[in-house]
Amino acid sequence: MKDAVIIGAGFAGAVTARVLAEHGKSVLLIEKRNHIGGNAYDWLDDNGVMRHEYGPHIFHTNSSRAVEFLSRFTGWYDYEHRVLGYVQGRLVPIPFNFRSIDMLFEKEKAEHLKSVLTEAYGEDHKVPILELRKNKDPEIRELAEYIFEHVFKYYTMKQWGYTAEEIDPAVTGRVPVITGYEDRYFQDSFQKMPDQGYTAMFEKMLDHENIEIALNTEAMDRLSVDPEKKEVWLDGSLYQGIVVYTGLVDQLLNYRCGDLPYRSLEFTVRTEKGRFQPVTTVNYPTRADMHPYTRITEYKNMQKNPPKEKTTIAVEYPFAYDRNGKNGRVPYYPVFTDESREKYQAYVDLLAGIDNVYLLGRLAQYRYYNMDAITEAALAFCDQLLENR
Repeated sequence: MKDAVIIGAGFAGAVTARVLAEHGKSVLLIEKRNHIGGNAYDWLDDNGVMRHEYGPHIFHTNSSRAVEFLSRFTGWYDYEHRVLGYVQGRLVPIPFNFRSIDMLFEKEKAEHLKSVLTEAYGEDHKVPILELRKNKDPEIRELAEYIFEHVFKYYTMKQWGYTAEEIDPAVTGRVPVITGYEDRYFQDSFQKMPDQGYTAMFEKMLDHENIEIALNTEAMDRLSVDPEKKEVWLDGSLYQGIVVYTGLVDQLLNYRCGDLPYRSLEFTVRTEKGRFQPVTTVNYPTRADMHPYTRITEYKNMQKNPPKEKTTIAVEYPFAYDRNGKNGRVPYYPVFTDESREKYQAYVDLLAGIDNVYLLGRLAQYRYYNMDAITEAALAFCDQLLENR
């Protein structure tokens, strides 16, 4: 029997599998999909475009440890992500910044607004929209309401199914207002893409004699957890090895505390001629009756050597996750409310005392991770696990 069983072949599971394998542990990696890489899975389509099956994945980080580890399995090419938003019939930079102001307001007013913002917050400061709306200066509040209305309000409602005020401030804080001309979507020191794609990187990462991969396999068909007896069973036998679970924690325990809420996405993918839009991603922060989708991604705009004749675009529609539904059957983002946090904690409490089961990753830990953050978290998890076992 294997020393470790890991459920899920995304970043959390793959990084953990590689580290444990390199430390002499035999690993069984179980993945329900027909591919590795989790939601970062990509592939070259008939247009010659490297398509990201589950939406665009842009690697950016300030973590030297994450870069050092991943660079063992891939080379990189430079890519700085820029996003435009459809605001009052114009495409303006997102995050909202001084260039956005210049494009949307008359010159005299634009100069005045930029001066007021700089005096209040300094140059190149990142200000969460909810903070901007609380400023005592009526001019700043008026601008904040304009930005909120045209950039945040409807996009948030479409993306999350809640108003911006109802969502955890950390969600809207991820896309701040910038008091300067910085128009890159991310400002991290390392902004690059894997030179052969994410899937190729995962293939090299998981190419180890101590790793066995089982694709197209439902974990619950092989693994079961008994929270009352504090036991884990694998293939019908009591299992006392390491279990690293990166999937839905409510599924692991057969939804006994109810379903945890997630947001899901669906994509309408189509081929166009030439180039479709000026940047990789254009957001549509408009009312749902104007644009029912949230954004359009043109994948070849982040490709090192893109094809010229054709392009592939993906129109993105948010849904509430429904494991039994026609749409929204892939969980993407935990929905953070007081009720969902309490329900998640109930699942964690049920697992208490089962010392060989570990939860890791966005779904299992019910938290948001960027790719660099989960890489770093998985490495730190392995450090602690190997020290204790």
